[in-house]
Amino acid sequence: MIALIATADWYAGNRASLGVLYILPMMMGARVLAPWQTVVLALTCSTLRSVFDIAGSPPVEIGLRFVFASLTYAGSGLFVTALLRNRELEEQLKTLVESSPAAILATDGSGAVLAANRAATAMFLTPETGALTGRDIRKYIPLLGDALALSGEPEQFRTAAQCQGRKDNGDIFPAHVWFSSYTTPSGPRLAAIVVDSSEEMRDREEEGLRQLKIGNRIAAAAVSHEVRNLCSAISLLCSNIQAKHRIGQDEDLQGLNTLAHGLERIASWELQGSINPALEEIALQEVMDDLRIIIEPDWRDFGGAIVWKLPPKMPVVVAERHGLLQAFLNLAQNSHRAVETSPERELRISVCVEEKLVAIRFTDSGPGIAEPDRLFAPFQPGANGSGLGLYVSRAVVRSYGGDLRFEPQTGGACFRVEIPIV
Repeated sequence: MIALIATADWYAGNRASLGVLYILPMMMGARVLAPWQTVVLALTCSTLRSVFDIAGSPPVEIGLRFVFASLTYAGSGLFVTALLRNRELEEQLKTLVESSPAAILATDGSGAVLAANRAATAMFLTPETGALTGRDIRKYIPLLGDALALSGEPEQFRTAAQCQGRKDNGDIFPAHVWFSSYTTPSGPRLAAIVVDSSEEMRDREEEGLRQLKIGNRIAAAAVSHEVRNLCSAISLLCSNIQAKHRIGQDEDLQGLNTLAHGLERIASWELQGSINPALEEIALQEVMDDLRIIIEPDWRDFGGAIVWKLPPKMPVVVAERHGLLQAFLNLAQNSHRAVETSPERELRISVCVEEKLVAIRFTDSGPGIAEPDRLFAPFQPGANGSGLGLYVSRAVVRSYGGDLRFEPQTGGACFRVEIPIV
């Protein structure tokens, strides 16, 4: 096309200049050329235009025409390049929004939905109710209506919240919402991303209930164990009184002995051995990462430090993820309380991979343990809470085939958790 235009311009001679026609091949070439190639093509077209321009023009005028023609051709080509790039980015953004599993929508200042992706329509409406555009978002996410009613600088309003959503058929669901407000010439706008967290909430509550049941069974086992000990002591005392005072036929003493035996039979069922967690193969690295996220902020807040000594490659262990994390968290919280009054506040968590198991040690810089023999006994006097933390943690770890032990050392306390390796 450039060659045809140059030939026509040469044929026209002094009668007319056809330089304006070079804009057409410039715009076509910009669709496939890089920006620097577009500039080179613009200079080429400007040169051809100058060669076949009307003769007799002063050199200064010819130079100015060359400069302005180059700018015109390059500008038209780069404009097309930018237009195509913006269009491509717009298409990519539109595809990203439409393919997102999260509901993405925008509303005006009155709460009317201006735009929404397919996920938003599917989240709030049924297939029979049509599109979400034009509907009032307050009906589905009241929190967004409250956000629109807030005064202040709209462009600075960016936040996230958990709230309750409502579908068009009346069903409710927990929702995570990220939203921000901004201004346009047409007025204030609100953009929001909404995620239905019903499945997450169900999983969390079911897991919490399962762990609660396990903890209750272990606590009941501890109570049964203590009651059996008391019943055995009462029975032994009754036997000694019968032998010493020879009142074996005393009805009150026999009744007391019968009550002790009956209570012992009630407490004889062993709940601790009936714990059957859903064992699975879990990556220990993921559990340690979760523990780091949970405990490090608390230690930073009161000026403490956690030293992690982990191997480059962590093993896969046989356990139950939530229960193992709870056992680790209990040990870390015990250390947190122990070092609160210490001048040095440090917790060292190390992982050592052995032949068939992995050992995780929790070592703190606290004052140490006064009575290590009673550490894992339930209902300890002076303990924070019920005194069942270590008892339950050891029972949970042992249900995985591992163990939880106290390792004596000079200064501080050290607990060793053993978990079988897959």
